Amino acid sequence: ARTGRTLGIITDARYRFERGVDPEFMVPGVELATKLVLDFCGGTPTEMEVAGYNGHKAKVVSFPLSEVKRLTGIEVPKAESLDILTRLGFEPHGTGDVVKVKVPSWRPDVDGKADLVEEVMRIHGVDNIAPQPLTSHDAVNGRILTTLQVRTRSAKRALAVRGMMEAVTWSFIPAKHAELFGGGQTELKLANPIAADMSDMRPSLLPGLLSAAQRNADRGIGDVALFEVSGTYEGDAADQQRRVAAGVRRGTAKLDGSGRSWAGNAGPVGVFDAKADAIAALEACGAPVDRLQIEPGGPAWYHPGRSGTIKLGPKTVLGTFGEFHPKTLEALDVSGPICGFEVYVDAVPEPKAKPTRTKPKLELSPFQAVKRDFAFVVDRTVEAGTLVRAALAADKKLVTGVSVFDVFEGASLGAAKKSIAIEVSIQPVEKTLTDEDFEALARRIVENVNKQTGGVLRA
Repeated sequence: ARTGRTLGIITDARYRFERGVDPEFMVPGVELATKLVLDFCGGTPTEMEVAGYNGHKAKVVSFPLSEVKRLTGIEVPKAESLDILTRLGFEPHGTGDVVKVKVPSWRPDVDGKADLVEEVMRIHGVDNIAPQPLTSHDAVNGRILTTLQVRTRSAKRALAVRGMMEAVTWSFIPAKHAELFGGGQTELKLANPIAADMSDMRPSLLPGLLSAAQRNADRGIGDVALFEVSGTYEGDAADQQRRVAAGVRRGTAKLDGSGRSWAGNAGPVGVFDAKADAIAALEACGAPVDRLQIEPGGPAWYHPGRSGTIKLGPKTVLGTFGEFHPKTLEALDVSGPICGFEVYVDAVPEPKAKPTRTKPKLELSPFQAVKRDFAFVVDRTVEAGTLVRAALAADKKLVTGVSVFDVFEGASLGAAKKSIAIEVSIQPVEKTLTDEDFEALARRIVENVNKQTGGVLRA
């Protein structure tokens, strides 16, 4: 076959021998053909000569007889297995549980013990293999995916619903970009990078997404929102790889639309767009968004006055967000406006195990809900989130929601003061509340806000 391919010649010999004709049958075949010619035509044959063939060297396969049971699930007696192989032209030798089987020259397809099992079953009868049901693991509604896999899928869906497009960027980035985002360690440098600008494992998903957004802008698509949920690397150990959900918005790629419109042009993206994306990703991952704490400021690649850090308690950091620092954009050769976020999917705490997966019954209050407004004068440094949490904590049973609807600063409030107005939703549960009940609840709200923020009710 090799010679025929080299010379480009197709002959009958090549056609047959490259398909596995028994090489040991060449001499008997010539003898048979010569006999037929002499019988029908007569004549005197010449002496036969064999060239280029040194004889067949038989393969010997070690065959454990227990393989028949292991691979097929049925018990075939040892004597029957050896008898089948012998009748097929194989030559088994040995008397133990493992025998040596010499493969005949006309069976070049037999290479290992599994092939011998196939020969035994072919003759014994494949129909003797009884059908067996799949093993039941008592998991009709059992969980298949891990928590991290579920969160990854949920985060992708949540960000896609928010109008962002998924991107898959390289895990390798230039050393300059890695150092800019807290990486560049020696153990994260590649020994044999595929390109000079792909020398370091990425410490963050943001460099790749920023570069991708700029490539889109260079081709005329300036309003683009991209996200990626993948791994980042803080070191070369297994526990130093993190699962992160990150995204960037450029130009006017807001949730409610981008570009120019007769009803009003969309504004540039900002820190609150990135914050909303980050909170949506965390909520999809099962984080308790009602207990999250937002601290101003973030890593050095964000604008110091337009960024934030999302925490759950004083130590657990769940993510960061903000508008990017002009120096960061300049170092990456990226133009703005552009904002982004990173959420650490693997940092979200595991949910508490429930005794049952059945949903709790729906409980609706038959009483009318009431909303009350409060305005507090606080120091300018007090965060609105702190005031909201203080109002919620006044009565966790009756107060079902608190939202900020106005912030005012002016000379009439005094230096370094501001007014924050909140709307408190109150849902009676056991009875209709009287005026005295509402007044008592209002006092508790005012006292709790004053205790935690120092705010006083605005006159």
